[in-house]
Amino acid sequence: MIDVLIPAIFSKFNHVEAYFTKANRGFDTTEKENSGLNFGLTTNVDTHEIKRNYKALLHHLHLENINLALAKQVHGNSIKMVNKGGIYPETDGFITKTRNIYLGIQVADCAAVLIADPVHNILGAFHAGWRGAVNGIISNGLELMKKEGGSTKDLYVFLSPCISQKEFEVGEEVAKLFPGQYCDRKSYRKPHLDLAGYLKEQIIDFGVHPDNIEHINECTYRNTDFFSYRRERDSAGRMLAMIGLK
Repeated sequence: MIDVLIPAIFSKFNHVEAYFTKANRGFDTTEKENSGLNFGLTTNVDTHEIKRNYKALLHHLHLENINLALAKQVHGNSIKMVNKGGIYPETDGFITKTRNIYLGIQVADCAAVLIADPVHNILGAFHAGWRGAVNGIISNGLELMKKEGGSTKDLYVFLSPCISQKEFEVGEEVAKLFPGQYCDRKSYRKPHLDLAGYLKEQIIDFGVHPDNIEHINECTYRNTDFFSYRRERDSAGRMLAMIGLK
């Protein structure tokens, strides 16, 4: 059995389907460093194994006949409008209006942000670490969804588990890029960032109602049910966030 989180925020819309995987460390019981169900396209794992993991997940979710668009992420703010599956290089965000296209984002401490306008049938999926956050990937993505016909009042958002402020120590060169209320300089030896809080502020400032935002407040660093790059470094796998229009 594969352990997958199903965002509740989209549950009342039959035609929107979304998932977020856990590490599933029992899926692979070998002694290698990257044990678990790893979906990372840029991790040091054989391509055949990654393909096997995707195949196993899609079979488990009964989604074997979908077209999956996957981002080969670079911690940037490039967003692509897609209408077919495949691997998209140097991409950290997707938007689609096409049915049976599922958007896939891989994370391990960064946040995956899945957004749906179920009225106008527009979806977005974005990879948001601190670099993407300060470079506006979420606000840019929301603006592009609006330009494609989306309505702010009809947007629903899932913000995945990510690293917590308690564990997200950064240098001053990073801290100074964030508003002061999301950077704790008093409680720790070095500044600590509240990534999820900052992303939620951007979403709400755009006009999305707070009740339309779901954040699973689990720290990927502290909870070993999830992969964490900061904890596991190069041996960390990646979770997969996925959303599609049925």
